[in-house]
Amino acid sequence: MVRTRHRFTFSVLAALAVTLALGGQTAGQVTPDFEAFFRDKTMRVDYVHSGGLGQEIIGLDQVVSDGPWAGSRTRLADDLNLGKYLFEVVDRRTNRVLYSRGFASIYGEWETTAESREVYRSFHESLRFPWPKAPVQVVLKTRDAENSFHEIWATVIDPDSRFVNPTDREPMGEVWPLFENGPPSEKVDLLIIGEGYTAAEIPKFHADATRLVNALFEEEPFSSRKGDFNVWGLDLPSAESGVSRPRAGQFRRTPISAEYNIFDSERYILTYDNHALRDAASAAPYEFLEILVNEEQYGGGGIFNFQATAAADTGFAEYVFIHEFGHHFAGLADEYYTSDVAYETGAAYQPEPWEPNVTALHDPANVKWGDLIETDTPLPTPWDKTAFEAASVAAQERRRELRAEGAPEATMDELFSEQMERETAQLGGMTHAGRVGAFEGASYEPTGLYRPEIDCIMFTRDPVGFCRVCSRAIETVIDLYARP
Repeated sequence: MVRTRHRFTFSVLAALAVTLALGGQTAGQVTPDFEAFFRDKTMRVDYVHSGGLGQEIIGLDQVVSDGPWAGSRTRLADDLNLGKYLFEVVDRRTNRVLYSRGFASIYGEWETTAESREVYRSFHESLRFPWPKAPVQVVLKTRDAENSFHEIWATVIDPDSRFVNPTDREPMGEVWPLFENGPPSEKVDLLIIGEGYTAAEIPKFHADATRLVNALFEEEPFSSRKGDFNVWGLDLPSAESGVSRPRAGQFRRTPISAEYNIFDSERYILTYDNHALRDAASAAPYEFLEILVNEEQYGGGGIFNFQATAAADTGFAEYVFIHEFGHHFAGLADEYYTSDVAYETGAAYQPEPWEPNVTALHDPANVKWGDLIETDTPLPTPWDKTAFEAASVAAQERRRELRAEGAPEATMDELFSEQMERETAQLGGMTHAGRVGAFEGASYEPTGLYRPEIDCIMFTRDPVGFCRVCSRAIETVIDLYARP
């Protein structure tokens, strides 16, 4: 059966019994044996995340099979401390945490917009984990104002209940390998989904996916760790070419409903239809999802451990693909702060962010990437912030003018190329270029938040790639899925 409630309290005696059974170690410190607790299937718990006007409600939707288990059988507990949310799968008999993962969501982003204070909205979300052999409790936690986790919802699931559907869904599309390096349980599995490609354009999707995946694996640390990945493609033919672009008056009904203008931000592409996305993706082994959109307008998006998107035909498709995958794969924050965004900014106090590449620098002696900072590097680390901001703001204003004029995408790409060349030269010539420090201006905030290096693919379109801190964060996620 499936039972839902908002809080659970376990007895001290039960917790003591677990501690004794584990030889004095507390629950969660010992990695469970996969075969003892799980079957070779994926359980998907779908729920609706609703809220607004200061309220937050979570309601169970369904519990279904999502295909064979493709994840690690040894790295079951997530100790990376990433994501706005964390879910835990707890054994009902022993109160032992069997599986956990951090993630972010569209709802979590929507909470930071002005609209969340004016209306109520609902978003569909999913939790995926190995199919338990016995009843479990699924606990969902969120971060508070200080970024500490606390429980907001829990449900008890009996895998043998009549309310749990163990039947796999028939595949909605054709799965094909871009490259395969080993069993899914021992690799990071990335699934590329084609959106807005007609049946006649499926060869174009294959070419686009191959081109952009190749670009990703030319960047470090992905290049050195390519052997730890499998990459799959999923063909989902659309009736029409392209996806919805509301500001252009273009509307489509595509298989997973990816669209521009998320949160009324013209370049932000996601799908709100998590149900359709998960049903389609269940055809393939995956931990990470990239939606490749058959459009030339600049755009993309990325949410940690949920989805990433990129427009395939913009002149900066490779950059967008890699940048947005950084969000999705490793929880990397945007390091820029001069571009237009939908989120509210300007908070008087910034808690230490959970993202690995941004700090509030409350304690300069203990920066989270402090081991990479040379002793003679000042903190905060000075840079010519005023000159950079003036040029960046001018470029943003020119971009808005071109959009208002209806300029073609080629003209927009020319503007972005000019901006990239100027910023690359400008930042590369500054005193502390190439050093790890704490440079003020990050995560949409001009003050109070700091990034690790003066430039990075998470800051500008500069071809320098990922900085050292971002690269290390990416490798820790790779290790979570592809290391014994």
